[in-house]
This record gives sequence, structure tokens and C-alpha cells, in this order.
Amino acid sequence: MPAPVRPLLALAFVAGAVSLATAQPVQPAPGGPGPGQGAAIGRGQPAASARGAPAAQGFTPAGAPLPVPSQVAIPRPAPEEYAQINAAIDAFIAADRSATKPLLDKYHPVITVRPPRANPGIAPSINYAYFPKHENNLATITAMNGEIDLMIMGDSITDGWRNGGKAVYDQYYAPLKTANFGIGGDTTQGVLWRLQNGEGQGFKPKAIMLLIGTNNSGSGTSAEIAEGVGAVVLELRKDFPAAKILLLAIFPRSDKEIQKQLVAAANPIIARLHDGEHVFYFDIGQKFLAADGTITRDIMADGLHPTAKGYAIWAEAVKDKLAELMK
Repeated sequence: MPAPVRPLLALAFVAGAVSLATAQPVQPAPGGPGPGQGAAIGRGQPAASARGAPAAQGFTPAGAPLPVPSQVAIPRPAPEEYAQINAAIDAFIAADRSATKPLLDKYHPVITVRPPRANPGIAPSINYAYFPKHENNLATITAMNGEIDLMIMGDSITDGWRNGGKAVYDQYYAPLKTANFGIGGDTTQGVLWRLQNGEGQGFKPKAIMLLIGTNNSGSGTSAEIAEGVGAVVLELRKDFPAAKILLLAIFPRSDKEIQKQLVAAANPIIARLHDGEHVFYFDIGQKFLAADGTITRDIMADGLHPTAKGYAIWAEAVKDKLAELMK
């Protein structure tokens, strides 16, 4: 085999396998839209009435993909690069005279480099069922007259500060003029939609604590999760340029093995967003784990959501860092 073709063929096998996997129809995770949804509802436009009339079913139409930081962007070769790589692969298969030639011919259609699918995690969209909580978040901004120093944003894990973590929240965060914008089941695309539809305006926080992405693991790859988190960070930087962002690594989980692996693999990619000036990546995952690497039920009863003890571990772990960022 000619030396220059070897790496191209290896790349094609990997890219082909990945593209086949991501091209399969997927079921959206809670709070995430499926592929192929339509145009977004613009900033500030109500998608449906959450007051009075019953909410629509399903998800809002997905908006146009938002920008992603280069540090976490999935490589997407230019059309001419795809053509060059695939031409080299075609030439290799045509010239091959080895015993594997029949297999190469049989699987030639899949031994190609294909574009990655469009990432739903960077296209703003939200579950209509979350509208009441979104409206509550908007009401919080009004009720606090925009005097919010600390914004905490996320999914059910953040939402849980209102329930199992309430006593800890009252101790650590209530005195800090904190607004909790967590919504159970939400995803990166849901947070993007919420920021563009009122939750990203009307106040100027000193700091933002962001934890999002675990629900994207129900239908996305680690690379797609990281892109989604990156898009959220960019949107937060645009909406709140003076705020310091405490970007938490996605918490470990033990409820579903595949999703556990996906979020674990996403975190090293997300870590690239740390710049030490506006964005501060902070991984406290180890603090939830026992010595053998497991998560005990007194920390996360279901292997995903913290108990009161888990929330106390979280609050204590970020206390000093948040105080530093809020100065």
C-alpha cells in the first residue's frame, strides 16, 4: 500500500463509521429537538402563550445553528477536501490486489469521508412543556428589578436547588442576589432558546455558574455536547460581557453507562473553553465519587441528581471560586 494512502484510508474508516452513526435517526433527549426542524422564533417573540391557554406539544422549531468557539468546533472539511480524500481512497481500492480486495469492493460505499450531521445542540429550540418555568424565570428578573449578581443556569441538576438543595441554596446563594434559571430536562439548545427569548437580558450579573449538557447525551456525541456547551458560553458572553462564567464540568453519572461515557469524554473538550479571563472551567466531579470511583446513593440517589448531601458538596466546592469571580 502506498504510504500516503495509509493515513487517508484510516481516516476514511473512522470518519465513515462516525458519519454513519450520527446519520441514524435519533430520539431527542428531554428538552432537545429532533433533526430537521424549521426556522427559529426570533429574540423576544413569544413562541406560544404559557399563560392561560394550554401549551403546544413537542418542541419549538429549531433555529439556525449558532456560532461555536473554535476550541470545541467539530472539524468539517471543505468540499474540495472531501473530494481529494475520497478520490485517493477510490484510487487505492481500484489498485488493490490483496486478499481483502473483495471486502474493499463490497464496503466501498461506506469507506468514505462524509460530513458530520448538523448538530441539534447548537440550534436554539425548547420543549413547549418548559414554557411555564421559562415564564417564571422572566418573572424572577422582573421581581428582582434586574438586581441579580449571580445567575445559575442549567437543567434539572440546577433546578434541584429549589427542591432537594433548597436548604443549602438558602445558606450559600440566597444572600448573593442569585437567580436560578435551571429547568429540568433542558439541553444546550434549550438554554440557547431561553437566552434569546428573555433570559439573556434585563440584568447584569457579576458571575454565572453554568452546568449543562448531560441531557444532550441522550441523542448526541461527546463532540456535539461540547459544541453545544461552547455555543451557550458564546451566547452568555454576548449577553453578559462583563460577567465571569464559572463553567462546570458535566457531573459524573452512573444511571446509564453510555451516557456516563459520553459526558466523561465531553469534559476534556469543554475544558478548552477556559481562558482564565472570562471563562473559568472547573471540574468538581471527583468530589461526588467514592474511593472506588462509584457514586453512592447518599450523594446521588438515582445516579444523576444530587441529594441534599450532594448539593452541600457542590456548594462547598465552588464557594471560594465564586467569591473570587464575584469581586
